[in-house]
Amino acid sequence: MGHHRRSCEFRFYEELNDFLSPVYRRVAFSHVFDGTPTVKDRIEALGVPHTEVELILVDGVSVDFKHRLRGGERVAVYPVFECFDVAPLIRLRPAPLRETRFMLDVHLGRLAALLRLLGFDTVYRNDLDDAQIIETALREHRIVLTRDVGILKNRRVTHGGFVHATAPIRQIREVLDRFQLERRVRPFTRCMACNGEIEHVPIQAVAALVPASVQREQHEFSRCSACGRVYWPGGHIRRLCARLAEVGIELNAWP
Repeated sequence: MGHHRRSCEFRFYEELNDFLSPVYRRVAFSHVFDGTPTVKDRIEALGVPHTEVELILVDGVSVDFKHRLRGGERVAVYPVFECFDVAPLIRLRPAPLRETRFMLDVHLGRLAALLRLLGFDTVYRNDLDDAQIIETALREHRIVLTRDVGILKNRRVTHGGFVHATAPIRQIREVLDRFQLERRVRPFTRCMACNGEIEHVPIQAVAALVPASVQREQHEFSRCSACGRVYWPGGHIRRLCARLAEVGIELNAWP
């Protein structure tokens, strides 16, 4: 005797629709299943990673991922809320990490540089596979940012986020909003190249590394304590700041 075929009604909200087949987006639809699977199992089967889900209502009642479906239910699935108080409901994401550190997948190199520019501890290497990314994130208590749904569906990933935007400047705005990081921005404190901490240094300390023309025009220099790269408020930094200002990220301070 096989399992009984059952069905329930699903409705996904806001950006969760991006993960669904087009026919299921922004509408209520019937979903057929066998047995009594967990609601998490069915949500991921439909294409939505668990890290993106903030709230599940089954027949109007807030449930956790382990809730089992038996057929006939109406299931509403909501993404991470930015301005909606879900305190009295079952929060599905783990408590935020005490320090916001990131682990980025191979496709997000330019976002990694921008996160570092804003002062966020961000690990990025273009030679790591999914398993190594997950291992590093767990070991170092990092939030995985990715455009690979497969990584986020891995049950070991507790803190993660899918990056919807494709342009790096939009991606940085999206990450700041999603993790509510605006107040934690500490610009020009990390090396964009290697993630090391950068510190203010006198011109004498870097004179051998900086062109004479730059030394005549600039008086403030910083150096990465890890890789030795030297920074100053030149044209490249000004252009980056102008791009960030386009998405409402104003950087005035120089270390």
